Amino acid sequence: MSDDTESARKDTSKSPEEPIEFLPIARSSPRRTISTGYIHLGASREIVPVLRELGLDPDALIRASGLEPCQFEDSTNVVTFASLARLYTLSVASTRCPHLGLLVGRRATILSMDLVGRLMQHSETVGAALDGLVSNLDVQDRAVVASLTNTDGVALLTFAVYSPSTESAEQITDASLAIAVNALRALCGSEWNPIEVLVPRTTPSNPEPYRQHFRAPVRFNQESATLVFPAEDLMRKVAGADPLLRTVLEDRMRQLRADAGAGFSDDIRRLLRTRLLGARCTAEDMAGLLAVHRRTMSRRLRGSGQGYRLMTNQIRFEIARQLLGDTEVPLVEIAAALGYSEASAFTRAFRRWSGQTPTAWRAGWGHDARLPPSAG
Repeated sequence: MSDDTESARKDTSKSPEEPIEFLPIARSSPRRTISTGYIHLGASREIVPVLRELGLDPDALIRASGLEPCQFEDSTNVVTFASLARLYTLSVASTRCPHLGLLVGRRATILSMDLVGRLMQHSETVGAALDGLVSNLDVQDRAVVASLTNTDGVALLTFAVYSPSTESAEQITDASLAIAVNALRALCGSEWNPIEVLVPRTTPSNPEPYRQHFRAPVRFNQESATLVFPAEDLMRKVAGADPLLRTVLEDRMRQLRADAGAGFSDDIRRLLRTRLLGARCTAEDMAGLLAVHRRTMSRRLRGSGQGYRLMTNQIRFEIARQLLGDTEVPLVEIAAALGYSEASAFTRAFRRWSGQTPTAWRAGWGHDARLPPSAG
């Protein structure tokens, strides 16, 4: 085990509100590059002590999900996201704790995010730290995507699961929000709180654990998993940041990204997952974000066997399924969020994708619905 991995393990055991020591990172520390659908355990390693606290044997559940208990000894171990999501599903069912993901995220610290967390620690400002999180999360996590927007003096940090047919997406996003709050408190001070927190799941019977952790109003049945906070917080200086270490970490991130060889289509999917809700996402818009000509983008997508329209509809279907299954957001609001001028147009599209109306899918949870490969 490398020295910095051992240091991160020690720091991860701290309370989220304790001061976190800024530690150097060894240039030779081994890190595995990952492909789409894989993830470093990171903060999810905390599911082991959470299950023990709730009176269960974590090893049995870990094996039932297709993983091995020894994998949870190191947060940098790489696992399939499908297996990890399955573990959350089994754990929620066994504990009957609907906010298990929140408990997992609540135990994590900024160092639970390994290299990304260290990059955040050594950024000049909070805004630069969050930009580093958004830009580099895919180095360690190829199933969750983050975005940061700043509008009218309000900053929005949003997380979304973008892998198709993912189990327990609400648990994963709960954990992501909880970790993000801990990271921001590490950067801004333990008294930092968001203005409000948006959660894309039905209102739980006991919302108090959410209020206690976030120390802010929590709004359920929302379209996205978002922390809302003053944009002026982005300008805060990060105490103890080391510009030299920041440069070393950025170089390491670039190397890992190059080694991973992320596909062009995967980059677009990640951008679409957070931008389809309430934003323009034409082919021209996406090409501009990727700094390529639209014809170049279309040619590269054809090379991967997909077109932009098909990919956009696949992401719309994924978002629609998540909102229909995990929330009580009305159909008219889901339609508007996905860019449809009328609910009837959304209903026609959803029926074409799944063979069911959105109402029928929601009533039956639509577990067997799949997007036909040729849907447009």
